[in-house]
Amino acid sequence: MNLARLSLRLRVFLFFAALALGNIAALVAGLVFGFEKLGEPEALDGFIIGGVVAGFVITGLITAVWFLFDENLAKPIERLAGGIRARTHAQVETELDAETARYLGDLAPAAAAITQHLNETRSALTESVQRETTRLAQEKERLETLLSDVPVGVLLCTAEHQLVFYNGQATDLLGGTHAPGLDRRVFDYLHRAPICHAYERLLETDDPDAASDLLCASVADGKTLAARMRLISEGEDHHVTRRAGYVLTLRDVSSDMRAHASREALMDELFDRIRRPAAALQSLTGVLIADDGPTEPEARAQFRGAARAEAANLGAAIHTLFERHEAMRADWWPLAMIRASDLGEAVRARLAAQEGPDLMAVTAPLMLRLEGFEMVSLLAMLVARLGPERGDMRLEITEEGAGALIALEWRGPQVPISELESWLDDPLQVGMEDVTGRRVIAAHASEIWPENMGDGRGRICLPLREARRVSKRPPPVPRAVVYDFDLLGRAREGEVAKTPLENLNFVVFDTETTGLLPSEGDEIVQIAAVRIVNGRRVETEVFDTLVNPGRHIPEVSTAVHGISDAMVAEAPDIIDVGRRFHKFAEGAVLIAHNAPFDMEFLRRKEGAIGLSFDNPVLDTVLLSAVVFGQSEVHSLDALTHRLGITIPEEARHTAIGDTVATADAFLKLLPALKSRGLLTFGDVVAEVRKHGRLLKDLNG
Repeated sequence: MNLARLSLRLRVFLFFAALALGNIAALVAGLVFGFEKLGEPEALDGFIIGGVVAGFVITGLITAVWFLFDENLAKPIERLAGGIRARTHAQVETELDAETARYLGDLAPAAAAITQHLNETRSALTESVQRETTRLAQEKERLETLLSDVPVGVLLCTAEHQLVFYNGQATDLLGGTHAPGLDRRVFDYLHRAPICHAYERLLETDDPDAASDLLCASVADGKTLAARMRLISEGEDHHVTRRAGYVLTLRDVSSDMRAHASREALMDELFDRIRRPAAALQSLTGVLIADDGPTEPEARAQFRGAARAEAANLGAAIHTLFERHEAMRADWWPLAMIRASDLGEAVRARLAAQEGPDLMAVTAPLMLRLEGFEMVSLLAMLVARLGPERGDMRLEITEEGAGALIALEWRGPQVPISELESWLDDPLQVGMEDVTGRRVIAAHASEIWPENMGDGRGRICLPLREARRVSKRPPPVPRAVVYDFDLLGRAREGEVAKTPLENLNFVVFDTETTGLLPSEGDEIVQIAAVRIVNGRRVETEVFDTLVNPGRHIPEVSTAVHGISDAMVAEAPDIIDVGRRFHKFAEGAVLIAHNAPFDMEFLRRKEGAIGLSFDNPVLDTVLLSAVVFGQSEVHSLDALTHRLGITIPEEARHTAIGDTVATADAFLKLLPALKSRGLLTFGDVVAEVRKHGRLLKDLNG
C-alpha cells in the first residue's frame, strides 16, 4: 500500500491506531508472560480485569492524543496547504490566516510571510508590465471594434471544423435559437456538404493564397448565404505541419435571389403577354396590306377592329408590366435608412461647397429609405437649376402615409413641367454620365412634379415609398467578436478520462426550484449556465432563462430566489428549456455546486425531454474538499470567500449569479488541482471519489 497517496489526517490516524494496537499487544504479551511465571491459576481473573482496564486507559489516552494531533496539527496543516495553494496558483490576494495553525510554531508565520512576499512580487511584476499590457489591450480593443463592424459575417474554423472566432454579424446571419459557441462544430449552424467540398478543393490546390466561393445555407432557417473560404495555417507541432484551418466570410443573398427571381418572373411574363398580341397584329397587318386581302368594306372594318383590339391589349400589357417594373425597382436597388435631418444637412453642405444659394431645411423626425448620395445630388441639382433669383428656398420633408414627401419650395412662379423634364435628363455631377435625375427617381420607384402653392410660391414634390418615424433608440445589441486562437493548435482528445483539464470544455450551471424535494413534485423555475473554453469563461456565451414549473411557487421559495408565479407565467416549460440547455451543454463537462441536487431535477425530466444528460460531471464541493481538505466548510459562500471572489448581494441565490461565482471559483481551483498532480479529468475523478462521503459521485 502506498501511504504517500493517503491524506495527512488519515496517515496520522493510522499511526496512532498502530500505536494503540502495539501498546495493547505489548500489554497482553506482558500479562500472559507474568501469569505464566506466577503459576497461580486463581489469579487469571485479576490479570484479565487488569488487562482490560489498562487497555481502555491506553486506548483512551492514545485517542485523546490523536484528537489533539488531528485538531492542532493535521487539520491546520491541511488548511494551511490549501491556503498556500490557493494563493500560489489561484492568485488569491487576501492574507493567509495564521491563527488556524497557531500550534505549528513558526510554520504558519513563515507560510504567511511567503505568500505575502509572493503577492508583493506578483503585484510588482504586474505593475512593471502594465503599461505595455495597456497599450496592447488598446490595440486589441481597436481590432475587435473594427472586426465587429465588418459588414459581413466572419467565422474562423480549425481543420476539424470547430469555431475559434465569430463576430456579431455572423451570429445574426446564422440565426436560430442556438447562438454560435467557441469550439463548437460549424456544421451545427451551416449545412455540411458545400463547406466540406470547398475545403477539400482548397486543400487539393496546395496554394495558400487560393480562395473558394460557395453558396451555403443556415441550418436554423435555411437562409441562403454567399461565402468565401480561404485557408489559414495552424502552425507546426513537433515538426509536423497541421492541416490548415480556414476563414469563412458570409453574406446574406436571400433577398438578392428573391429580387433576381422576381425580375426573371417579370421578364417571362412580359414576353408571354407581348408575344401573342404582337403575332396577331403582325398577321392582321399582313392580311390588310396584302394584294389579295379582303376588299369588302365590312371585312376590312372587321380586320381593322381586331387589329385595334390586339393593339389595345398589347398597350395595356406593356403599361401594366411597366408599372409593376417601376414598383419593384426600389426592391432591386440597394437603399438604406437615412435620417431626414441628415439628408437636409447633406444637401445644405453640398450647396455650400458649390457656393450655391442658401437653403433652409425643415424635416420631420423620420427615417427615409433611399440612396443618400444620389438623392443629395438630385436635390442639389434642382436647387442650383432654380437659381439664386428664386429667394427664400426651403426643403421640407414630411410624413405622408407609409412614406414621406420631399418638397423643395421657393418664392416665385411654378416651374414648367417641360423645363423640369429637361433638367431630369441631364447627368448629375456624381462622376458617371448615365446617372441622371430621371434614373434616380426610377431607382426609388417614385415620381416628381411641380406645383403652384399660391401666395406667389411654387414647389417641386418628390414622394418616397417607405419611411418611419424616429423612435427612442433601443439598447445597443452587443456586437463583440468572440475568439480564442489557441484553439487552432489544440490537439483533439478522444477519451475524456485521459484528456488534460485545459483541453476540456465546461458548462457551469445552476438551477432555482420550487423546493428541495424533486421526488415530491418540486420543479425547476430557472436555469442559468456559462461556458468555459480553453481555460476561460466566454462572456458572451450565456444560457439564462426562467421556466414555467406548471405548479405554484411557495412563498418560502420566492423569498430565497425572488421568482414568483407572475414572473414565470409566460415562460417556456422544462421540455423546451431542457432541450435548449442540452444543446448548450453538448460535448462539455457539467459543473455545479452540489451537483447531485441540480442533476436530480434534470434527470427526472429526461423522459419528457427525450434526451439524456449523460455528460461527465464535476462538483465544486468535492473539488474544494480536494484542495482545502474535508475539515473546511464547503458552501459556495465559504469557497468564494477563501478564493477572494465577491458575489454581489443582489446576485446571490439567483441562478446566473451563483453560476458565475461557481465558474470563477472553478477557474481558480484548476491551477491548485494541477499543482497536486491532478492533470487529467480521470485524475480529478479518482481523487474526488476519496471524498465520496460528502456527495454522491455522478460519473458512474
